[in-house]
Amino acid sequence: MHETTLLLIEVGALLLGMSLLGRLALAFGISPIPFYLVLGLAFGEGGFIALDASEEFFQTGAEIGVILLLALLGLEYTASELFGSLKSARTAGLIDAALNALPGAALALLLGWGPVAAVAMAGVTWVSSSGVIAKLLRDLGRLSNRETPAILALLVIEDLAMAFYLPVLSALVVGMSLMQGAVSVAIAVSVVAVILYVALRHGHIVSRLFPADHYEPLLLGVLGLTMLVAGLAAEVSVSAAVGAFLVGIALSGRVAANASQVLTPLRDLFAAIFFVFFGLTTDSSALLSMLPAALALALVTIITKLITGAYAARRAGVGTLGQWRAGLSLAPRGEFSIVIAGLAVGSGVVAPELAPLATGYVLITIVAGTFLARVPDALWFRAAVRRRRAAASGASPVPPAA
Repeated sequence: MHETTLLLIEVGALLLGMSLLGRLALAFGISPIPFYLVLGLAFGEGGFIALDASEEFFQTGAEIGVILLLALLGLEYTASELFGSLKSARTAGLIDAALNALPGAALALLLGWGPVAAVAMAGVTWVSSSGVIAKLLRDLGRLSNRETPAILALLVIEDLAMAFYLPVLSALVVGMSLMQGAVSVAIAVSVVAVILYVALRHGHIVSRLFPADHYEPLLLGVLGLTMLVAGLAAEVSVSAAVGAFLVGIALSGRVAANASQVLTPLRDLFAAIFFVFFGLTTDSSALLSMLPAALALALVTIITKLITGAYAARRAGVGTLGQWRAGLSLAPRGEFSIVIAGLAVGSGVVAPELAPLATGYVLITIVAGTFLARVPDALWFRAAVRRRRAAASGASPVPPAA
């Protein structure tokens, strides 16, 4: 069979399967993310049938999906709102790094993998998945919630920190000199600073580049600028997601509103592809041996993310339920964790078992986080929070509304 024909068949079958699973998720009232992951596992390495012809297509689509998820999140906020959230979340960001990086580093040392593996595992467990969390917030209708800016601030701090972390890790795994590593970090930081400056000071000029009321050139222009900036950012070891997010921040007014409208269908398509591709590239047969360690690590770091998310939301003046929503929403790890594990294992200086451990850990946190994020909206959870609040204040609990 011709390669193009096989590509069309594989892509068409997967998209149809994604549609049916999405409908099933709607029937259960849950996010479709776990279903997309399982679909990818079923047809990836170690699954029932390996779909090789469509792998490159889904890899490219997955990268576009993360970029669009973050770009549309950026369109929801202004540069001043972003900087206000970053200032208020500085302490929370430091706590987040300490509490969530240490468990991964400690496990690597306990397994005898050495200090370089410890640095890599610290990154795997530290950084939450911007792509997964962006989709969760949208699926759960929380983009306008009071705790959402605190969540986004932590995500942006983590992604910006990758501009320092990834060059340092690269220097460690390839034996780069101290000077070469310092130059890489300096370039990455300079690029982030330039993008932030343009977004804050000249965002209105950027918005004028696009016709707000003509959807076709608006779509092409905003999508082109987003992918261009994301690509340039990635080239200098800055997260492509950060570049896309800051492009969204730079746009404002009717341009931002209409761009969000025309880009939403593209985001939905490519975001779904991102989660399927994650499953496709995961060797399900290699996960079993590392599953106990991955489960234990996931349990510890879900709790540490809950602590940091709740702390950030509390500092922002958010109530108890919002603090729970913030903490549980931060549980999923994703694209960065896999990139870090691949970089470390691909160098040949780190134990190869790190890759299946990281993959199993990411899958567990994504699946668990997808369900845990819904818990604060449950009636029983709300009632428990009211009872605890009433007990703490010495008042009688308020009965739930009929």
